[in-house]
Amino acid sequence: MRFHGELRAKGVEAPSTGTTIVACVYKDGVVLGCDGRVSVGNYISNRASNKIAPLAEHVFLLRSGSAPDAQQVSDIVSYYVHNLEGESQQRASVEVVAKLVMQINYQNKDHLVGALIIAGYDDVKGGQVYGCPIGGTLASEKWTIDGSGSTFIWGYCDSEYRDDFNREEAENFVQEACALAMSSDASSGGCIRMVTVNKDGAHHKYINGSQVALFQDEVGLSLPGGGMLLG
Repeated sequence: MRFHGELRAKGVEAPSTGTTIVACVYKDGVVLGCDGRVSVGNYISNRASNKIAPLAEHVFLLRSGSAPDAQQVSDIVSYYVHNLEGESQQRASVEVVAKLVMQINYQNKDHLVGALIIAGYDDVKGGQVYGCPIGGTLASEKWTIDGSGSTFIWGYCDSEYRDDFNREEAENFVQEACALAMSSDASSGGCIRMVTVNKDGAHHKYINGSQVALFQDEVGLSLPGGGMLLG
């Protein structure tokens, strides 16, 4: 797996998801969120990219870093999980899926350029979030963030997250974290995509860039509805 390295050797710059990805646990499940911007150098190639990849019906992957690297990892893990569930005739646990991501990331740490977040829900441990940064470390967290936009929201997330969030509070937390990063980070923008996973399944949400709340008055273009034009 030398996706990023082979592109650079040929003088081709890989699309980069210099981005903002956020995930948190709430009392009944997990919420994942990301911005929609994908760029190649200074060129924005996509304003509505979906950086949330399903690894199973109940487990999702948030991608940041080199787009081809992260997409290959999600495709390979999804294939293995599908085979595992078919052979065992039961759902793979979130922890097992996260460790598959970790193994691929670690075994190819010299070539892969991707920071990943795995989050999902199972009947054994409930909602779970795992961070897998570049290099292949795996850490279980109550909340975690990554991507270029995460630099601007560590303080916000650390002060605002609570263990007793309900679903609405968790979704607001993730949406506000993404919006705050998008208002400060030049590599994050476009729309916000979110997925909430609980015992009832996965629930998807899309927020158009024009509807993203404005956090900093001096950044972005104010719209009549009080939103902000991003991307």
